[in-house]
Amino acid sequence: MGNMDGKTVEELSSTECHQWYKKFMTECPSGQLTLYEFKQFFGLKNLSPAANKYVEQMFETFDFNKDGYIDFMEYVAALSLVLKGKVDQKLRWYFKLYDVDGNGCIDRGELLNIFKAIRAINRCNETMSAEEFTNMVFDKIDINGDGELSLEEFMEGVQKDEMLLDILTRSLDLTHIVRLIQNDGKNPHEPEEEEAEAA
Repeated sequence: MGNMDGKTVEELSSTECHQWYKKFMTECPSGQLTLYEFKQFFGLKNLSPAANKYVEQMFETFDFNKDGYIDFMEYVAALSLVLKGKVDQKLRWYFKLYDVDGNGCIDRGELLNIFKAIRAINRCNETMSAEEFTNMVFDKIDINGDGELSLEEFMEGVQKDEMLLDILTRSLDLTHIVRLIQNDGKNPHEPEEEEAEAA
């Protein structure tokens, strides 16, 4: 298996695309990934309830046609968006991911819970706590001070603030998931149960 570190989706060769397809069809012979298979596929085990909720939310945002499954085209589209999407496309997707109740706004609780879950899964080594990050986001970009972020506030606020954009981009960096696909699902550092609980 060739190593694809640092490559974007558009640079993938047909051999590498074939590897992705082979991995997808090996893990999911029906061609439709259920939520359970999605977790197995990415080696997401021993998740805290918050991390589990985040994975469910991510699954739903990747399930573009809302049929309860992720097919190969949705899977490639999702990875494409995450790996090579333009900033505004990614921010719209992040917003959708954070807006857990789907009401068109992100409140502090939603952002805090999602951010804690992301850290549990990605094992981010951020110096700032999830609470500090959430407070910073709202202090900087909640323009009208109503305790909720609209899509416009979120998009404009994050794009104007390099530090916020950097932290969000790093926290949702899914290259480790791409590596899992390349390494046939073998994770070089399996998450410890305590780490997931502590985040």
